[in-house]
Amino acid sequence: MSVTPLAAAHPSARPAPVFRGRIGRDARSGHYAVPRRYRLHLAAADPDCLRIAVTHSLLGLEKACPVTFLPAVPDSPDGGHSALRPLYDASAHRYRGPALAPVLSDDWSGRIVSSHGPDIARDLARRFGGGRATLYPSGAESQIEAVERMCAQGIEAAAQRAGAADAGEAERAAALDTLLDTLGVLERGLGVHTHLISDQITAADVELWVALVQLDTVHRYHLDAAAVHRIADHPALWAYARRLAAHPAFSAHLDLDAIARRHHARCQGLEAAGAAVQILDWETHAADGSAVRPQVNRP
Repeated sequence: MSVTPLAAAHPSARPAPVFRGRIGRDARSGHYAVPRRYRLHLAAADPDCLRIAVTHSLLGLEKACPVTFLPAVPDSPDGGHSALRPLYDASAHRYRGPALAPVLSDDWSGRIVSSHGPDIARDLARRFGGGRATLYPSGAESQIEAVERMCAQGIEAAAQRAGAADAGEAERAAALDTLLDTLGVLERGLGVHTHLISDQITAADVELWVALVQLDTVHRYHLDAAAVHRIADHPALWAYARRLAAHPAFSAHLDLDAIARRHHARCQGLEAAGAAVQILDWETHAADGSAVRPQVNRP
């Protein structure tokens, strides 16, 4: 499936990362791939963390790069995780912002390498994923980046504005049009292809699947019922989401209760009639793959 990003009314709402180090090829780069040198700190209810958790499981890196899972709802007054505060303090002099996940830390130095989700996922695949799933196929980087922009702008940001209580009717309608246009492009492609850009799962599929989880478990709560029915009217797209939900690397990290708790703790908007119109029964579909879920290193 060839992916071309749509123009969107709003930019990505993802916060700028505080740390953006990279894992290099060898010792000359400072940070290089050594089994069990690095640790992931993830709150799987957060969409960036969920993408990394699925990527980590697809690559089979449970032993090479251990994971510490954090509570769904940050426990610090500033919206950060108290468990991450020592790492942030050690890594940035007089850092005063919230200690947010995701984090890739270096156990050798006790400092943070990166808090930028897409970079972390790419480095896991490129530096640790040799011989495992090819999540970033050669020559497909531009298509994966296009999917990332499409999901961030055409799905996540558009859905958020379509249900925003402080937006005017015309703005909400325009945002819903952007969302439906994006879903329509994806529907047409997935009507003839099993996956987005290859005949196997790639990083683009992880990106889209997480966006669809957020759309149905978070954003629909602020849309009217008619809008949710129009969103649901993309059978190939939601069948694709259902198939991936049954895959053990995806289902292992789909914690619906945690997503709901995070949403209710952060949400400032009003609940709308779309809250009653669930698109997929995620729990049932995820249970289809539960018998072979990977074991995840939790504290």
